[in-house]
Amino acid sequence: MRLIMLQLKNLPDANILEKFVARYPDAEVASVLPFLNILRAGSDLSDALDALLGKHGLLQGRWWVLILLMREDDLTSTPSDLAEKAGVSRATMTGLIDGLERDGLVQRLTDTSDRRKLTIKLTSAGQAKLDEVMPGYYRKVRQLMSVLTQQQRDDVVSSLKLLTANIAALD
Repeated sequence: MRLIMLQLKNLPDANILEKFVARYPDAEVASVLPFLNILRAGSDLSDALDALLGKHGLLQGRWWVLILLMREDDLTSTPSDLAEKAGVSRATMTGLIDGLERDGLVQRLTDTSDRRKLTIKLTSAGQAKLDEVMPGYYRKVRQLMSVLTQQQRDDVVSSLKLLTANIAALD
């Protein structure tokens, strides 16, 4: 599930940011401006993906659960493993699974030897939903990324990995 957040659609330019620098000495235009652009791009990409998936009755959370299940050889996983891989709480994952099960896209399987053990399985309807969504998704991603050369793509990925490795700076 995605947290709704206020998105700044009109990013400040360097001149506007200089006003903040005058008041807050730790502000550095050369750091803040790229940071805001990265946040904005991430939000815009996430919104666009939700719009694409929404045409198929999905949002990212439910879609990622289906993807995670498809990645498994036997199309099954535990709710706790799914939550960990998706980066959400177990309670959030339970809600996602409830909706997917209601739509017949996954099913809960109880272990016959230990009824406390539960696995989630991608159903044939869930696989069909992915088969409906994924071709268009891959076409759109290819179209989006076509504005970047392979070197630019590699540079973006490298830069984002560096930022992610330093994310503790925001703690």
